[in-house]
Parts: sequence; C-alpha cells; structure tokens
Amino acid sequence: MIALGGIIGASLFIGSGAVIHTVGPAAVLSYAVGGLLVVLVMRMLGEMATAAPTLGSFMEYARDSLGGWAGFTIGWLYWYFWVGVVAFEAVAGAKILEGWLPSVPQWVFSLVLMLLLTASNLASARSFGETEFWLASIKIATILVFLVLGVLFVLGLWPHATFSVGNIAQDGFVANGWFAVLHGVVIVIFSYFGTEIVTIAAAESDEPAAAVRRATSTIVWRVIIFFVGSVALLVMITPWRQVPSETSPFAAAFDRFGIPAAATIVSAVVLTAALSVLNSGLYTASRMLFALRRHGWAPKWIADTNSRGVPWKAILVSTLVGYVAVVMSYVSPDKIFYFIVNSAGAVALFVYAIIAGSQLRMRRRLEAEAPDQLKLRMWGFPWLTWVSLVLTLGVVASMLFVDADTRSQLYLSLISLVVILGVYTLLVRRRAGAQR
Repeated sequence: MIALGGIIGASLFIGSGAVIHTVGPAAVLSYAVGGLLVVLVMRMLGEMATAAPTLGSFMEYARDSLGGWAGFTIGWLYWYFWVGVVAFEAVAGAKILEGWLPSVPQWVFSLVLMLLLTASNLASARSFGETEFWLASIKIATILVFLVLGVLFVLGLWPHATFSVGNIAQDGFVANGWFAVLHGVVIVIFSYFGTEIVTIAAAESDEPAAAVRRATSTIVWRVIIFFVGSVALLVMITPWRQVPSETSPFAAAFDRFGIPAAATIVSAVVLTAALSVLNSGLYTASRMLFALRRHGWAPKWIADTNSRGVPWKAILVSTLVGYVAVVMSYVSPDKIFYFIVNSAGAVALFVYAIIAGSQLRMRRRLEAEAPDQLKLRMWGFPWLTWVSLVLTLGVVASMLFVDADTRSQLYLSLISLVVILGVYTLLVRRRAGAQR
C-alpha cells in the first residue's frame, strides 16, 4: 500500500487541473514522459535495493558507489526535502479543515495534524505502516471509482452522458505547442516523487528484498493507470478549457457524474492525501537522518532508539524543524516559508541523477563480484540508465527556460546543494585535521 499510494497526493487531485490548463490535452504526454523517468529510476533503485536492502537505501548506494560526498549530499538533501514537505502538507491539510470549521484558527489545525502523525510515527514502524495503509486505501479507492465511472461516462454509458472521447482532441491534441508539453513535464515530475519511500520502508519489513521486488515491479501499471489514465479521462470528460485550475478537476468530474456533495467528498480525500504525505514525510526524514548518523554525518544522539526500535530522537528533530516551518508559514510566508518550500523544489531531480550514477557503478561491481545478487535487473543496461540520466539533466536544464517560478526553484535548490557540499567539505577537512 505504501508503494501504491505513495505517489497519489494532492498534486494529482488538485494540481492536475493547472497542468491541463498549461499544456492542454497533451498533458497526458507530460504525465507519460514524467512517469517514464520515474519508472526507469525505480527499476534502477529496485535492482540495487533487491541486491542489498538497507536502511538509508539510495544514500548507502551513493556512498558505496560514488563516494562519501554523494551519500552525504543525497542524504541531507532528501531529509531537507521531506522536512519542507511535512510543513507544506500540514498547512495544506489545515486549510481544508479551516474551510469546514472556519471558527478555528488555521495554525491550530496544522499543530494538531503534526502532533497526530508524530504520535503515529513514534509508536512503531508498524503503526506508521498501518496508518499509511488506511490513508492510501482511501486515495486508491477514490481513483478506482473515478476510473470506472469516467470510462462509463466518456463512452456514453452513464445516465445523461454522451460519447465524449473526442474532447481529448479539442483544438488539437497538442493545443498549446510542444514547449508546453515540456513545461508540463517539469511540473508533473514532482508529483511522482515519493515512490522511492518503499525502498526505505522495506528495510524494516520481514522480507525486504521480496517487498522491494514486488513494489518496484508494479510501478509501470501504477503510473499508467493512476496518473496517465486519470488525466486522459479528465480531458475526455470535460473540454480542457473548462477544466478548473484552482479547484479540483476530480471534484468537477464527480459533479458531472451527478455524485451528491462531490466537492466535499474530494476535499476529504485530498485531506487524507495530505495526511498520507505528512505521515510518510516524517517517517522518511527520520529514517534518512538515522542512516546518516551511522557514518558520523549527523549528531551521535540521533542514533538513540526506544524499546520498539523506533529512532525517536530522529523523528522529534525532523518534526521540530517541521513545526518551525509551519510557524514560518504564518509569520513569514513570503520569505522564510517560501525559501524552505522552494529551495527543495529540484531536489527530486538531483536525487534521480545520483541514483542513476550509483546504479551504473554498482551494477558493474555486482556483475564482476556477486552476479547471483542481481535478482531484479535494470532493463537495457547501461543504455536505459544513461537515457534516464540524460532525461533528468534535461529536465533540470529546462527549468531555466520554463517560467520565473521554476527558475526560482532551481536557483534556490542549487543554493541548498552548494551549502550541503560546503558542509561536507568542512567535515572532511575537520576529520583529516583530527587524524593528524
């Protein structure tokens, strides 16, 4: 369920409308290209995680394959990304609740959501998994219902519906040009980020190698059905110019189906999506911080665990930073909170690039030293690995030309990257000096 629900978030339920308005019906292609990159990255990650499942996942593979700088960089960038996401999702969830109970201040809801999910993570890894199971179940059930009803609707088999598949070609399939499709890829690629959480969580399961193999092997149909399929139906159900960009296009679609209280139902689902990401974010950030400590890249006390093996100090530190970010969303939304959220904007692409580089090195080493460990292999190695690396770097480069917001995200993310590399350089010099 972590694998199935990990990539279904508010960015799909709400953000897909903005993508459709930007790209037109060809938003389907943007989601397909972004999904292709994620499928390739997850296959590479699946190969490595099946051969050597470990807490820290790609951070450990980067350290072993590319060197300490890569492990340190990807580990801290990933932690920083999820801490920012935790704050963002807490604020997003609070906004939904405030709409239902306007008399309660938004910051109260943010605080309550953070406390609830912190408690879930502190209880045990099983508690995190069970919470995520139910939250993911709600999202998946909603998507499946939408897919079934949507197919019936566009085929004219739903009451009061007419055959509307042709809406996907209204004004031409690539209505806003091919550059808009590329712009869409830049936007949607971040909707997929989170699939890799399963390789981190699998390290705490009973059969990590089998869990990773199953999860990464199903990524293809998950991307095709949940993302590409949903967006294709959205532009068939409603002419793309009429798809709402500020509110949920799924709520608008359910309303066309004649489902009572469609907006409220979808708002509740979006709330569960926000809680799911918040839950996963706290788990992932704490485990990455815990893994960083094993190499002396985080304070010693981060390694403390309770009687259930939960790294409670790592969870509390990650949560504390999240609380600070939430406070900043009210105190300084246009400066500090903006920086926290946007300075991690391109981190997903940095992570994908380092994963590809790690797999190139690790695969060659395994083929020479332990070929029996390669129970799940990357397709078309090394060519598809290089394709994914070039595609990732291409998306990074395109962020310079899309619009001011994406350029800002790239610049701020590069600042984060430079700062972390600078800290690693100072750490190495300090250790070298201590050994003299």
